[in-house]
Amino acid sequence: MTTAQPVQPHIAEPSVPGTSMTYFGGPPFRRYLLLYILAMAGITAVYGGVGAVILPLQVQDIEFAHYFVGPDATANLQQLTNLKAQIEAGTAMATAQQQHQLDLLASYEAARASSLSIVTAVGSIATMFVQSIAGLLSDRTRSRWGRRAPWIAGGAVLGAALVIGARYSAGIGLLIATWALAQLAINTAQGALGTTVPDRIPHNKLGTVSALSGIGTLFGALLGAVAAGTLFSAMGLDAYYPFALALAVTGLLFALVARDRSSTELQLPAANWLALLKSYVIPLRSPDFRWVWIASVTMMFSYGASNAFSLYMMQSYIQPALSTAEATRLIPAMSLAVIPGTLIAMLVTGRLSDRIGRRKPFVIGASGLFAVSMLVPLLWPTLASLFVQNVIAGLAAGCYLAVDRALLIDVLPDKQAAGRDLGLGSMSFSFGQAIGPVIAGQLVALTGGYGVVWVISLLAALAAAAAIMPVKKIK
Repeated sequence: MTTAQPVQPHIAEPSVPGTSMTYFGGPPFRRYLLLYILAMAGITAVYGGVGAVILPLQVQDIEFAHYFVGPDATANLQQLTNLKAQIEAGTAMATAQQQHQLDLLASYEAARASSLSIVTAVGSIATMFVQSIAGLLSDRTRSRWGRRAPWIAGGAVLGAALVIGARYSAGIGLLIATWALAQLAINTAQGALGTTVPDRIPHNKLGTVSALSGIGTLFGALLGAVAAGTLFSAMGLDAYYPFALALAVTGLLFALVARDRSSTELQLPAANWLALLKSYVIPLRSPDFRWVWIASVTMMFSYGASNAFSLYMMQSYIQPALSTAEATRLIPAMSLAVIPGTLIAMLVTGRLSDRIGRRKPFVIGASGLFAVSMLVPLLWPTLASLFVQNVIAGLAAGCYLAVDRALLIDVLPDKQAAGRDLGLGSMSFSFGQAIGPVIAGQLVALTGGYGVVWVISLLAALAAAAAIMPVKKIK
């Protein structure tokens, strides 16, 4: 005689053995959502803090030691940058010694931008297929913790260890290797984590969950930037440690507390790995999925290019130029200025999108607004313009992140292969963020200035808006 299982309100048990339950509300839904947001914030804090602040500072220190040696090691880069602006304006002339250091400054600026773009890009390129592969493998994972948890916990812990390894990378080559491996592990966790949304959330809550998870994504990145500026001033490169700890703890918490159903009873056909690899092109055969994928690539290109050199722009693009210490202190303030508008935009856009049943206008409008933000520092290269650009871009990013994930889920060609297809969708983010800084960095090195960054970022954001227009499946 079998004992009937107790019925849990707000939870629908899976109809297919080994798959996840569905949350319709109540404490289980709220617990899942809280832990999902925390885990996503732990991941994006690494990108916002380490990737946007600590890593550029480390690259900068490595390159400075290459060019400014001996008697030039005491050169004041802030004074040199301001002198360069005065010479270009025709209000000053350089001495022989100053010209020598200005030549070193030009070589250093080009190397710094190029090295950071390579460090950033190699990691992103290495991870382009990871989220998709992790999603595909997690679709087929049997464990008593469910299909996704082993990948989430394992990726977070391994990623944390590799983030610490980046702290001890004394050269650009080793930094490239450790940061790329760290991103591989972190993206594995992120890919499996993102797949829990279509696993457990009903369609009528996707917009709300997408908005709230977008808050976790953005808040993690912004909090990471704020914390990095403060921690680096106090701890130097040891600031890597708190980010590694947050990544490991939030990943483990999700896996252990937001428990999934066991997947040990999952019934799977024999794996044909060649066919599985070929299956990656299947979702791109869907016109709607393909257009959304292209839009994500171009939007993330714009985002990656415009954000990769924020710290350097404070020291080399705006007038008057800031010192490294001043720029590092101001990064948290700039990040904090973005938060209120971004949070409001996310909350309003996600709920409104669910209520009216439309996604396209929000994504198109957000992409257009993001493009407009690039005009401010392009036409007005001051510190104030960087703040204005970040606030406007934050509003746009809030609208975009609130709806983009729901839009991608809406156009999935095969709901039964959500892990594979969402992983491919996430690859568009990695691809865009990879090529954006690379192209921008090389253009900076070629032109000797950062103005070109705003031009290509503006054009890419407009392309993202245009790519959404042909989508037909959703409004």
